This record gives sequence, structure tokens and C-alpha cells, in this order.
Amino acid sequence: MRFQRAKRDRWVFGVCGGLARQQGWNSNVVRLVTAVLAIVIPGFSLIPVLAVYVILGFTLPESDEL
Repeated sequence: MRFQRAKRDRWVFGVCGGLARQQGWNSNVVRLVTAVLAIVIPGFSLIPVLAVYVILGFTLPESDEL
């Protein structure tokens, strides 16, 4: 199964929802971890995390599920 953006479980692009669905995780936990990586952990910052998220949002295909 390829990594795809979620069509139903999305807030912005569906990247976190797609990752959570593929791995069998809770999508809200994935979103929380993404926010923590973007803001709290030294070495990561908001700009690189947002840049990767937006790039994945534009390049990953959307899932076919309704």
C-alpha cells in the first residue's frame, strides 16, 4: 500500500490523516506529534516541518476512498 493523502480524515491537505491510516494510528496523535516536532523540539522548527507538509500535500496522490 502506497502512502496517500486522506480524503475523509483531513484538516488541511490530509497528509497526517493518510500517514495515520497507513500505519493504523490515531490521526489526532499524528497531528499532535507533528505540532510538537514543529514547535517544541530543538533542532526542528516550524518552517521545515511546514515546508515538508506542504510539499507532501501537493505531491502525494489522494486516496480513492469516499
